[in-house]
Amino acid sequence: MVNSLSGRFLILTIIFVMVAEVLIFVPSVARFREDYLLARLERAQIASLALLADDMIEPELEKELLDNAGVFNVVLRRDEIRQLMLSSPIPGEVAQTFDLRDASAWVLMRDAILCLVDSEWTVIRVIGDPFRDGGELIEVTMDGGPLRTAMIDYGLRILLLSAAISIITAGLLFLAVRSLLVKPIKGVVGHIGAYAEAPEDARRIIKPSATVRELREAEESLQSLQTQLTQALRQKDRLAQLGGAVARVSHDLRNILTSAQLFTDRIEMSEDPAVKRMAPKLVNSITRAVSLCESTLAFGRAEEPAPVMTLFNLAELTNEVLEAERLAIGEADVSLSEDIPAGLMVRGDPEQIYRALSNMVRNARQAIVATSQPGEINIAARIEDADWVITVTDTGPGLPPKARDHLFQPFQGGVRKGGSGLGLAIVAELVRGHGGNLRLARSDETGTCFEIRLPMGDVG
Repeated sequence: MVNSLSGRFLILTIIFVMVAEVLIFVPSVARFREDYLLARLERAQIASLALLADDMIEPELEKELLDNAGVFNVVLRRDEIRQLMLSSPIPGEVAQTFDLRDASAWVLMRDAILCLVDSEWTVIRVIGDPFRDGGELIEVTMDGGPLRTAMIDYGLRILLLSAAISIITAGLLFLAVRSLLVKPIKGVVGHIGAYAEAPEDARRIIKPSATVRELREAEESLQSLQTQLTQALRQKDRLAQLGGAVARVSHDLRNILTSAQLFTDRIEMSEDPAVKRMAPKLVNSITRAVSLCESTLAFGRAEEPAPVMTLFNLAELTNEVLEAERLAIGEADVSLSEDIPAGLMVRGDPEQIYRALSNMVRNARQAIVATSQPGEINIAARIEDADWVITVTDTGPGLPPKARDHLFQPFQGGVRKGGSGLGLAIVAELVRGHGGNLRLARSDETGTCFEIRLPMGDVG
């Protein structure tokens, strides 16, 4: 109960209402005291009228008048004359004098608190204005004990009434909070639990129904989150299924390419000059295709295999990439160039670097061809600080904003219609395997530039 939202709200409501009642208590008690003393002054003034009507009254009648007024004596000032109208023996010295004429609210509240806490005020003097212009001043001496007792009794009744009001108010608020807040919140929690059991089931996505604006906003946010999560889980399931299919295709394709590789061995023995010139490139292409199939099968079991590090000539590898790409260009007006020092040696896995550069050049070529405009692709390299920096630059149309948001995410960063979006994701993973990073250096209407940074490390 105490740890629940409604329980804590109930306790806080009781506390706050009691605090409010306490703030009301002091002025109420002060007003009660003032009315009490004014009533004594009025009775004393009425009692003094008997003496004004008859200068001489019997002692018994005087005592009865004072007892009825609840005072020891009465002093009335009329026509600038101060006159003791009624009197009786006073049981002690006057402990305190209170003047009710033009007393401020603060003074009345202060005197009321002092009266409650001090039980030794047995005799007090009270000064006030006579009622109905019956004089200039009236002063009485009275017992302070009954006043204090009456104030305590009144205060207890106020506190009991405040407690009852607090409990009733808190109970009503408790029921309102449970109905308007706690019940809808529990409903949202129940929806979350049901959705967690089967997040792929779109029927379990929450449907906003709250009438309270804040709760409805929370339900709408939860609905959006659950919708995105369900779609992401479905996509991952499709990717898993696609991965299984690709693995099976790669397995069969590897067998076909292995057979083709056996035929290329015989082609190399041909005496035809053209065949001799093309045969090594054909062998290299088939070898890389077999390697790609094997890597794809490995990817289906885990991630990209760890690179086999070795020192290789980057310029020679780049030339192979560009030569293979020239065959795919055909009649398109796309020129390929490289700006790499002839003796630049790079430490890495040549097969994986070949795949990375080939993917990037292919993407650039496809982007340029799609515009039906001439273009250029350039691969450059340099040494900067402790890194080898390889850039692939094209003069294509640049990347659209949507592609930049998911550039290196599989199946989401595709630019070309019908593209899978795998190319840059594969490149990024291959570069990360070398301890490097791939980033988009520039992309605008003049073209796009990607930058690969490979740490040099120990090249010895």
